[in-house]
Amino acid sequence: SYSDAYNHSLQLQTKHGYSFVHPFDDPDVIAGQGTIAKEILDAHTGDLDYVFVAIGGGGLIAGMAAYIKAVRPNVKVIGVQTVDSDAMVQSVAAGKRVTLADVGLFSDGTAVKLVGSETFRLAQALVDDYVVVDTDAVCAAIKDIYSETRSIVEPAGALGIAGLKAYAAKHKLKGKTMVAIACGANMNFDRLRFVAERADVGEQREAVFAVTLPEERGSFKHFCETIASMGNRNITEFSYRMSSGAEGDTKVGASSVLGHTDAAHVFVGLATTGEKDVQALGKGFKKAGFAALDLSQDELAKSHLRHLVGGRCAGAAHEVLYRFEFPERPGALMKFLNTLPSGMNISLFHYRNHGADYGKILVGLQVPPAQRGAFKGFLKDLGYAYWDETANPAVALFLK
Repeated sequence: SYSDAYNHSLQLQTKHGYSFVHPFDDPDVIAGQGTIAKEILDAHTGDLDYVFVAIGGGGLIAGMAAYIKAVRPNVKVIGVQTVDSDAMVQSVAAGKRVTLADVGLFSDGTAVKLVGSETFRLAQALVDDYVVVDTDAVCAAIKDIYSETRSIVEPAGALGIAGLKAYAAKHKLKGKTMVAIACGANMNFDRLRFVAERADVGEQREAVFAVTLPEERGSFKHFCETIASMGNRNITEFSYRMSSGAEGDTKVGASSVLGHTDAAHVFVGLATTGEKDVQALGKGFKKAGFAALDLSQDELAKSHLRHLVGGRCAGAAHEVLYRFEFPERPGALMKFLNTLPSGMNISLFHYRNHGADYGKILVGLQVPPAQRGAFKGFLKDLGYAYWDETANPAVALFLK
């Protein structure tokens, strides 16, 4: 964190006699940062209601607030911090500087455990309000900036945009002119994977649910039809692994898919348009008779459980595993289900949308010996690219 680097710098200063230039808690540095406010006010002479500024140690917002309040005091200055690095928010609330025990490092440019004494004084006197945002909101803001400008900013750089969106939504602001500072482009390329994974949830364009289906004939197909009836929305992720059942169960067939006696728990991601849409999905599942748990804000589910659905299943007799490439278009999954011959259960299903033209799906199917011929015909009639992975050594290690 910044605090670790700062303490090391002080050791070098003492040991070698170096001159230390503080990155934020220095009047000249603060004044220099304030020139950004001058640029904004010079460029935008019309009505301006809010300016949103990311806060780490406080140098940027202290300088900008000092200039804005001196020149156009009617403009509100709003500070933005992450929920796990909110030293300034806590300090202002306490009326004194608060040292955080630890800070989150996703927005490493604002990961400061203790704000500056001078920056705290100025922020306490001049900043109008504060807003805190979580990691998903920052990821969504990074995506927003890229969509509009084709520029990729670091998490700290997108913090102002995330705060603007959250503040406007919270206070139901309409017809206001707002400016957010994009203050950093030091993006770690490896971090882009995480940002892409979480941006849709942060923008409420994806909802994640755990849905319980009865292990009985037609349940999976009924589930897919239920989703289609709620706007024919895209499925962004689907993970299922049969958890029980023994050879000789009778509930089989193309329409059963989840064909065993216990309840089946599926992890499903769905494209959404906002919070009300997410709530409507939950109500729609309940109305259709499915128990559904909204996991869209569950960190454990989004970071870990979505990757852990599956495992070995002793009851998956005559199981074969195939990789398929489905075209990314509505109806592709239903075509698969409708083409699947009777007498075959889906014992495993995993899919995640990665934005490509084709979706990659892993499917486990219980194909009794008497059905081998029909299964080959199914593969031919389906018309999707496929690969037989039944003999893959990794399957033997983790799924058999």
